[in-house]
Amino acid sequence: MTTTTDGDKTVAERSMGVGLRALNWLAGSDLLDRIRIRKGVERALFQGTKSGFRTATVAGRTFKAAQQLGKPARQARGRSRGLFDLSPDDEQQMFQEAGRAFAEAEIRPAALEADASRSTPPELLGQATELGINMLGVPEELGGVMQEQAAVTTVLIAEALAHGDMGIAYAALAPGAVATAIGVWGSAEQEATYLPAFTGEDVPAAALAILEPRPLFDPLALETTARRDGEDWVLDGAKSLIARPQECELFLVAAEAEGVGPALFVVESGTQGLSIEDEPAMGLRPAATGRLLIEGARLPGTALLGEGHRQDYLECIDRARIAWCALAVGTSQAVLDYVIPYVNERQAFGEPVSNRQGVAFAVSDIGIETDGMRLATYRAASRADTGEDFRREAAIARRLCAEKGMRIGSDGVQLLGGHGFVKEHPVERWYRDLRAAGVMEGGLLA
Repeated sequence: MTTTTDGDKTVAERSMGVGLRALNWLAGSDLLDRIRIRKGVERALFQGTKSGFRTATVAGRTFKAAQQLGKPARQARGRSRGLFDLSPDDEQQMFQEAGRAFAEAEIRPAALEADASRSTPPELLGQATELGINMLGVPEELGGVMQEQAAVTTVLIAEALAHGDMGIAYAALAPGAVATAIGVWGSAEQEATYLPAFTGEDVPAAALAILEPRPLFDPLALETTARRDGEDWVLDGAKSLIARPQECELFLVAAEAEGVGPALFVVESGTQGLSIEDEPAMGLRPAATGRLLIEGARLPGTALLGEGHRQDYLECIDRARIAWCALAVGTSQAVLDYVIPYVNERQAFGEPVSNRQGVAFAVSDIGIETDGMRLATYRAASRADTGEDFRREAAIARRLCAEKGMRIGSDGVQLLGGHGFVKEHPVERWYRDLRAAGVMEGGLLA
């Protein structure tokens, strides 16, 4: 691992900090006892405490290049072994287990109130940041901790968090989507200017802004436009269902760019011509979704992400679809885990309702379809990490997750009968959230 410094901390120290915070979270749960590694973790925490954790970033953030890069920094592609291996490595397993424990202990208990209030508690977002999820796409040269691209790791974390609540997961993961996009396609100047902020504890609120407020949205037929005016770009349009837009300091906006085609632009929230409109939705309510209105927003020529290649934009859309699939898989698994004990315990005519074939087959279908969705999603993410073409795999995963996820949500409500229709049980919320997998086209990046 390199030891390039950023301020007073080396990459090695940053990596240690993320790992220790994840271990610190795990130490407070009973997960360590179940997998029999508590003593080792406690030793690691003791050693880490002696060395200290990273300090918070400076208040009143200004995005400035922290260092000069001769060329864009990029994470390496993973090597394809010609096999489809679903076994997570040690690092992925740590992130996955930490995400699962966090979702079970913190996200799930807060989900009902977050849905009602249309907001995610700031402390939850802070705890999610401590897990290191927002720096997975940041190259090591700029303070990241992953040597290789991390689509699979991000999918595992997104699935784990969505098992607690999809809306909260969307809010927590949105900044990492922007960081990953800049890390994968951004110029050297864009990387040096924006990515260091995502490696601290005070991660900026940020979000992709691709979806537009119209039916049958086609990400390749954008109505948001970017026209040239001298060396600048001038943007006009509207973006929909953005996570926490009122708090965002940075947007990555998709627009039809004059002479370029569909492309992404890095837009700071202080840019003149931007305004926010509240946009309550059927699902994803903890993400406080809103609309970004863009009227004559003038951006420097350097705001175009990378070189504006069409292939980069297409890959961004495909990665976004994979990310939404991961959220759908996690929520579908939550439905399955909830209905199994319910139908086994619910009595009708003197026996559990699970004894009825219609009920048993419906539950089995949820399990089968969830596993199919998961396999398709992992397959697409693994090909993205190794640099192989994954458009077909992303399309298959999205089709499965959009159709089957919606069916799973509906069946979950049906299996609970009248209980499925009331907020006392979470399946009605999961049903509403699962509808998003077939609507969103780029609100989150793996």
